Amino acid sequence: MGPSSTLTTVLVAVLLVPLVSSTYSSANFFDEFDLTWGDHRGKIFNGGNILSLSMDKASGSGFRSKKEYLFGRIDMQLKLVAGNSAGTVTAYYLSSEGATHDEIDFEFLGNETGKPYVLHTNVFAQGKGNREQRFYLWFDPTKNFHTYSIVWRPQHIIFLVDNLPIRVFKNAEKLGVPFPKSQPMRIYSSLWNADDWATRGGLVKTDWSNAPFTAYYRGFNAAACSVSSGCDLEFNSSFGDGAVQVAEELNAYGRMRLRWVQKYFMIYNYCSDLERFPNGFPPECNKSRV
Repeated sequence: MGPSSTLTTVLVAVLLVPLVSSTYSSANFFDEFDLTWGDHRGKIFNGGNILSLSMDKASGSGFRSKKEYLFGRIDMQLKLVAGNSAGTVTAYYLSSEGATHDEIDFEFLGNETGKPYVLHTNVFAQGKGNREQRFYLWFDPTKNFHTYSIVWRPQHIIFLVDNLPIRVFKNAEKLGVPFPKSQPMRIYSSLWNADDWATRGGLVKTDWSNAPFTAYYRGFNAAACSVSSGCDLEFNSSFGDGAVQVAEELNAYGRMRLRWVQKYFMIYNYCSDLERFPNGFPPECNKSRV
């Protein structure tokens, strides 16, 4: 799936021009994260500037942030598992703990060589998720590092790829829909085997002859409220004006780019799944488009 006409190709170039100059300060992985499982399969190297997760038949691996965050922007640059990645899932997400946890997900579902990754997004609030949107990417995410960002405000959550908005989940509490806004969350990432569902619904299994599978991380930046450090008044007040935040993060040009991604690269949206919701879509779905 994707644009093929000359006109659309030109549009792609125009839309991506301002993203080339985007820069991110990089925090040190030794300072910000703990490798939490997988034994030696997770590594931090190059002076703390690069982190890698690997998976073999015995185990995957994962890490989490030392800090908890409540609102802000999280950026991470990833280079995904190359080659035949079918059956693998690279998950990068924010989450609290417990049965009524909140969670904001990026999950990258691997595929056979030459076939596209699927980017799966989801939002959980008070333990309930099932708010999936899935996309193909307009580039090969295994060739170079690309930046995947979560903007988390009391008014909305925005998912971005290379600073290009791909999804907006608005606060619809007035409609009775829970929204993540009171539980601090840590940043997590893991590389694991999910060949029972990840690639073509589980039809394509992990080829262990290609192991180990490895994903790489760099360029972490958190412009966010760290609970352990406290949030000063100036930082907290920056989230108070929803209109200002929307103007800065999703102006008319941003909305155009969002519509472009959703038109050409979205492959699933729970808000249009009639088979799943024959009696009517969830109430937030009338607020899902920007």
